[in-house]
Amino acid sequence: MQWFQRNITTVQELARHIPMEEEYIARLEEIARRFPISIPEYYLSLVDPGDPDDPIRRMCVPTLEESIASGEWDTSGEKENTVMEGLQHKYRQTALILSTNQCAMYCRHCFRKRMIGQHDDEVIKNFDRIIDYIKEHPEIDNVLISGGDALFVNDRVLRTYLEQLSELEQLHFIRLGTRIPVTFPQRITDDPDLLDIFRRCSERKSLYISTQYNHPRELTPQSQNAVSALLDSGVIVHNQTVLLQRVNDDPDTLAALMNGLTRLRVIPYYVFQCRPVSHVKTSFQIPLKRGCEIIEQAKLKCNGYAKRFRYAMSHWRGKIEILGMMNGKDMLFKFHQARDPKDNDTIFTSRVKDDQTWLDATLT
Repeated sequence: MQWFQRNITTVQELARHIPMEEEYIARLEEIARRFPISIPEYYLSLVDPGDPDDPIRRMCVPTLEESIASGEWDTSGEKENTVMEGLQHKYRQTALILSTNQCAMYCRHCFRKRMIGQHDDEVIKNFDRIIDYIKEHPEIDNVLISGGDALFVNDRVLRTYLEQLSELEQLHFIRLGTRIPVTFPQRITDDPDLLDIFRRCSERKSLYISTQYNHPRELTPQSQNAVSALLDSGVIVHNQTVLLQRVNDDPDTLAALMNGLTRLRVIPYYVFQCRPVSHVKTSFQIPLKRGCEIIEQAKLKCNGYAKRFRYAMSHWRGKIEILGMMNGKDMLFKFHQARDPKDNDTIFTSRVKDDQTWLDATLT
């Protein structure tokens, strides 16, 4: 895509915008060879170059912490749930399509760090086969197109996907997972053909955009214009925030974000516990106990609509809602969705240590 060519893609380019020492540059270049850099000039303009702890910077600029390999590549069992290249079927009613391995921006906290910007082994190879699979599984009533970023594919390809999916009577709605309204809103506001695609699709099938605002400073006038354009084209927009260390891990920041989203008519959907992904875990995860405290304090500062989100984790066994603490030691959880039907709607407790950031496969 033409606009992608204007992205900052090297540490040397970054150093022209953000002051860095030569020794630091050399070490970051080693990290960037493993985990590529790609930052739209627009998003980089939101960074305060004089603040090394700037929260926007933490989400887009690599740090030396990224060299720490603790964690796992696949924390939610995507490999086990892959039924063919580019298609996952973990939850009975939902099919997940990986449309691309690229994004408008490569977020440093990405949970698909194993593949984004690197290889396309896990993305679509044959869309007709995916359509056939969905038809063969009438229990599937919604499809999520993700990646990478669903809006990174070109308009012609996206139109094909949406037209074919819209023809399936079994589908109640279609979702697109994208961070482009946040990282490069001009992709939306400057492309009338894209908005026409959305308008035509939403006339036939409910169309949702699942985006990811993580900090209130991302709610810029440009981003607000993109959201308004999506809403005007008939798209429903909701948001999935990730709770990130030194980005939004305080009640005031999180509450400001949620209240800001509702002002824009964006529906707060989830606040996710950051996954223990390799080369991400050390930099961005916070303890579960602290997460609960932040969430509850933030909700006290939110209006009723802004506090509708669920605090959850995308675990190997399912999407688990984190309900809160009991007696200061045990934490209460509930399966919001489950890989195994016997776990559906199950409520359980687990003894959680002060520094614990995740549940293991046995949910302890």
